[in-house]
Formats: sequence, C-alpha cells, structure tokens
Amino acid sequence: MLRDLFLGFIRIHILFHASEAPVFGVALMAELARHGYRVGPGTLYPVLHSLERQGYLRQDGQVVNGKVRKYYHLTPAGRRTLRRAQGQLHELVGEVLPGAGSAEAQRPQRGHRGPR
Repeated sequence: MLRDLFLGFIRIHILFHASEAPVFGVALMAELARHGYRVGPGTLYPVLHSLERQGYLRQDGQVVNGKVRKYYHLTPAGRRTLRRAQGQLHELVGEVLPGAGSAEAQRPQRGHRGPR
C-alpha cells in the first residue's frame, strides 16, 4: 500500500517540477532523493512514460554533451491535473495531520526529508 501512495506522491512531484521548468530523468531522481524517495530508473522512467501517454507531459530530445537527453514539459492537461491534486492534497493534509490548519503548521519544517 505504501508503495502505491509514494508513487502517487512521486507523480505529483514530477508534475510540480515540470510546471516550473522542463525536467529530465537523472535530475528528477536527484530531486526526489532530496525528499527521501529512493527512485531508480526502473521506477522513474515508466512513470514518466505513463504521464506522457496520459497526456500530462510531452517529451522532446535535446543533444547534451553528444547524447540525446529527453526533457519532459508539462502540458495544459498536466497543469489542470496538478492544480486539482494540489487542492485535494491541501484538503487532505488539513484533515489528517493534527494542527495542519494552524499558522504554526503552515510554516515549512526544518530538516523535513519526506518518506523513506
């Protein structure tokens, strides 16, 4: 069950970061690791391909140091889905985390590393 939940969190992270700038696999793995997710290529790339097939991301290749690097961009459908997920996540956090609605809980926690 936790694996399914974390894969959902990973999908939201991917959409979020793609909303800020195009993303690519190796950088996403490093960013996710920074949040405590140990995601290898065998997990990440199928998730990216799935998000692309579903129309949330689009891919384009750019040559970097003689190799083609696949960058993923958020589509309009991906942006709508991200906004909806953010709203539902906000509501869920307010309900399931004690004190999450208070001003104290709204401040970022120092040293938070995400699930392990």
